[in-house]
Amino acid sequence: MEKVKIPIRPLGPFPTVLAGADVDGKPNYATIGACGVVSLEPVLYISLRSTHYTTTGVKENGYFSINIPSADMVQVTDYCGIVSGKETSKANMFSSFYDELGRAPMISECPINMLCKVIKSMPIFDFEMFFGEIVSAYANQESLTDGRVDPQKINPMIMMGNSYWNLGQAVGELFKEGEAYKKSQEQ
Repeated sequence: MEKVKIPIRPLGPFPTVLAGADVDGKPNYATIGACGVVSLEPVLYISLRSTHYTTTGVKENGYFSINIPSADMVQVTDYCGIVSGKETSKANMFSSFYDELGRAPMISECPINMLCKVIKSMPIFDFEMFFGEIVSAYANQESLTDGRVDPQKINPMIMMGNSYWNLGQAVGELFKEGEAYKKSQEQ
């Protein structure tokens, strides 16, 4: 198998998640692909641009949520990645809920939600990487089979190249699906 040199750039696949934080007392969400497992302990990381509105909320509150959207949420998910909460409120885009800690909003429409307490953060280039201990996790009942999370029922998205993919096919184009959603909201 012959290898061909390609441009240096992270290619993916990357999980598509909506990171949530309260900013100025209101829920805000940012679409990110920089999220993952840190170790065998219940610790995940997210990486947000230092200038993102959500970054401010994570720093202020010390908590963030990770919400895993299903592929049928591609337009609204992409929209959250192209519109800043500084200019457009995302507080009412979803049915937000909080657990008993009340520290970061989670999205009812997403099949999987995790609340994370920041245990470490570090700047890297123009991003802020947050390491969060999972303090609670939720799943929609219809996303389970025999009490376990079922990937086919969740139908998560990944980012790779310039596309969103579900577990078998492309479901949308980065920065295009949100534009279609945006236009539909302006009518």
